[in-house]
Amino acid sequence: MIIPRRKTPGAAFTLIELLVAIALMAMLLGALLSFVFSMTEIWGGSGEKRLFDQHVNAATQHLESMLRRAALPSSGRLHAEPFSIHEIRTPSYGTVTGLVFELIEGDRLLHWGNTPAPLVTCTLGLVSNQGLVIFWRSLLEEDEASIHETAITPLITDLTYNYYDQDGGTWRNERNVRRGSENRWQVPEQIVLQFTYGKLQTTRTITLPLAPGGAPVF
Repeated sequence: MIIPRRKTPGAAFTLIELLVAIALMAMLLGALLSFVFSMTEIWGGSGEKRLFDQHVNAATQHLESMLRRAALPSSGRLHAEPFSIHEIRTPSYGTVTGLVFELIEGDRLLHWGNTPAPLVTCTLGLVSNQGLVIFWRSLLEEDEASIHETAITPLITDLTYNYYDQDGGTWRNERNVRRGSENRWQVPEQIVLQFTYGKLQTTRTITLPLAPGGAPVF
């Protein structure tokens, strides 16, 4: 006599159980992917902000270093004052009015070939779609019209000037360089740089060394 084999209860999943398990797995997988994508976006955004801040700090510190060196006493300087305002005719961008200073020993950004150019006269100017540009010429160059162009950073989208009113004890920000007595250009106490990259934006203020109300040179 053959005894039929009994089926053990629970030995297999029913169709409903399989469908429920698949639905739960799909929900968990969707939640996991959503978490991964959100973390990627967060880390990517913070990384971009971090790189932006590093670039802003590096550009600002280098420009501050150039201005401090320009303010140091030197027998090779052509002008008594370390800073002035002039209009120059540039090769690519027409007439530019900007802050002028001299670097007797030059700067690593301003070079002939692989060596920094000495005895350099620099003019800071803001150029649309190019950012902050230094227009410069070495006194060793025979051609006085030979002006070089070196971009500091394309992320500087605005350049304004702070003037200190000694009578009123207040600061005033102006978009253009101010003309003082006898219609002469007036050197500002501070320059204000606006950096922009996509949705990221910040400003940096640089006080000119030895200017009225300015910082001492060390």
